[in-house]
Amino acid sequence: MQNPNIHLYLNDLPDDFEPGEVVAIDTETLGLNLHRDRLCVAQISKGDGHCYLVQFSQGSDYAAPNLKAILTNPKIQKIFHFARFDVAAFYQYLGVETENIYCTKIASRLTRTYADRHGLKDLCKSILGIEISKQEQTSDWGSPELSPSQMEYAATDVLYLHKLRQKLEALLIRENRKSEADKCFDFIMTRAKLDLMGWNDQDIFAHI
Repeated sequence: MQNPNIHLYLNDLPDDFEPGEVVAIDTETLGLNLHRDRLCVAQISKGDGHCYLVQFSQGSDYAAPNLKAILTNPKIQKIFHFARFDVAAFYQYLGVETENIYCTKIASRLTRTYADRHGLKDLCKSILGIEISKQEQTSDWGSPELSPSQMEYAATDVLYLHKLRQKLEALLIRENRKSEADKCFDFIMTRAKLDLMGWNDQDIFAHI
């Protein structure tokens, strides 16, 4: 049975969708090579316990004007975990540059320097005391019909990002690293474009 708090749409959000000022967003792709592996699902949460899934059908033209309007609106903050990949996926397939990005993975790396694990599962457990499953991470997201377990997994990837942002933001302020974090967030879109251009495994700032 499908979770009533998970709402599934085809190819775009509905016209009457109201995102609010802050949304959590994630993506599911067929694989990790964005030149080869298509964008299959985008999931959004407004922090209200509901998840809104956009499934892109095989052969989709990725028009998605309502989703694009949210991504490009600088007044709406978008929370990601490892934003570098997700905004690259949106740029590659939807052709838009995401504005006003917040990345919980970067915030964690800048503040939780005592830890060596910064994955979403690790953050949910250590910061929120919540255990989440990553079992469906490598499932077939290009399937014409998403299974209930896939939809639950996709929802889990965004449902806790608002709370994580709140906790990590407090740590950034406490450790006087918020300014550096904000500058990192501003650079993410450029970093993602460099990935797509072929500099994904190279540090262009390195001496050698």
